[in-house]
Amino acid sequence: MKRLLKLLPAVAATDAMAAQSSVGTTSMTSLALFVAVIAVTLCITWWAAKKTTSASDFYSAGGQISGFQNGLAITGDALSAGAFLGLTALVFGNGFDGLVYAVGYTTGLPLVVFLMASKLRKLGKYTFTDVVCSKLSGSAVRVFSALASLIIVSFYLIAQMVGAGQLVQLLFGIDYTYAIMLVGVLMVMYVVFGGMMATTWVQIVKAVLMLSMGTLICFLVMAQFGFSFSELLQQAVAVHPAQEAILIPNALAKDPISGISLGMALMLGTAGLPHVLMRFFTVPDAKAARSSVLWATVFMNSFYAMIFIIGFGALTLLRGHPEYFDARNALIGGGNTAALHLSHLLGGEVLFGAVSAIAFATILAVVAGLTLSGASAISHDIYGALFKRHVVSDSQEEMKIVRLATVVLGVLAVILGIAFRGQNVAYMISLAFSVACSSTFPVLVLAIYWKRTTSFGAVFGGSVGLLSSLLFTVLGPAIWVKVLGHAQPVFPIDPPALVTVPLAFAACVIGSLATQRTKRLPVGAVA
Repeated sequence: MKRLLKLLPAVAATDAMAAQSSVGTTSMTSLALFVAVIAVTLCITWWAAKKTTSASDFYSAGGQISGFQNGLAITGDALSAGAFLGLTALVFGNGFDGLVYAVGYTTGLPLVVFLMASKLRKLGKYTFTDVVCSKLSGSAVRVFSALASLIIVSFYLIAQMVGAGQLVQLLFGIDYTYAIMLVGVLMVMYVVFGGMMATTWVQIVKAVLMLSMGTLICFLVMAQFGFSFSELLQQAVAVHPAQEAILIPNALAKDPISGISLGMALMLGTAGLPHVLMRFFTVPDAKAARSSVLWATVFMNSFYAMIFIIGFGALTLLRGHPEYFDARNALIGGGNTAALHLSHLLGGEVLFGAVSAIAFATILAVVAGLTLSGASAISHDIYGALFKRHVVSDSQEEMKIVRLATVVLGVLAVILGIAFRGQNVAYMISLAFSVACSSTFPVLVLAIYWKRTTSFGAVFGGSVGLLSSLLFTVLGPAIWVKVLGHAQPVFPIDPPALVTVPLAFAACVIGSLATQRTKRLPVGAVA
């Protein structure tokens, strides 16, 4: 497992490496495709802006998104450039071990279906905080939920912004500062003018592009082996130094505890990510919410099955072309560029430019969704509910606040992206999952399913989970060893979900049992 954990930054930092060209220069094809992607997304924003006239439209697209469309949007949230290029890189380097992340991502969605999808749609209005507060009273619950959302969103946003800036810089030679400012401006435009409607349709377009591109590359790879999967695996075994070992999960066998903890973080963390949970409020009813996750599961599993073929295809085909390797026999640009080199090998400049443009589109869509989630936490959960309790859902004042919050978050994201330029921010993705499964997930599940949950218990347990996940991550291999340079970690399990999730649940239960008499449900809440 330690060998796999060493490669985890490849997934989170893939966006930062995504644009390192197979040919070392930017072609007019790549430039034209990039311009086309930006033009399409801006047209979507212009169209969505005309339909966004109320808070309901802004936060949840007015509940007008169908289950199928929302399934594609959820798929777009999950299928980042890291999912495509990073997982391909892991399979390229380690074979079957590289698919551990894919399994964790896909098993999280069925959990959402069975436990929360319909409940979220019935109880919530715009955010997962609305769901919790429909069961539990008190400002502390709303403030905790909003702050936890902001922390999780921040870890994601910083990593994505750094990656986006480096991608534009590497492809077009633009200074990093100006590149990240460009991404920030586009991100703010999507959210401020189009809200959830624009963000959703940008995600849908991106998901369709990712699925289409994955299908095309798979077809081109399989054509090289007579459409025989067994032939592909045989040749992969023949060219890889580890031989048959690439077909079995070696890393999990060496460190099963960290492997189980990683699986728990990915599975439960998916069910606790605020920007994913917001998707369930964009559909008209609970049936559509369940349908959307069903479609998302189908699309995501199909895509991750393609990763198996693309990864082994890159492993096999690229090793026969020394022009893609440097003097040390390593891929030019690093292992993260395996899919880019493969696309150049199979389809030349056209396919390479298309893959690069789609990678950029994924980043734009992800940062827009994250920004909308963070702005909603500020405007709706904190300002709208705490400081202006009399405000109705369609208040123009709250709309002004959410747009202002979006601009502030955009500026902050650019500043942090510039500040973290030279730092190792790869661990922030796994940290976001770890925080989500240790804080928002336990609170959400207990608030919905355990009637004896109290406001104090939820805040206490969620805070224990949040703080312990941050502390143990700092003391673990991801930061204590790789970032701070110590020889051994203080806390050996990476990520710490195996400890922090049970700890958070236990703290919620203990805090609730200790304060049963003080529990008060808000007016109209269902016990």
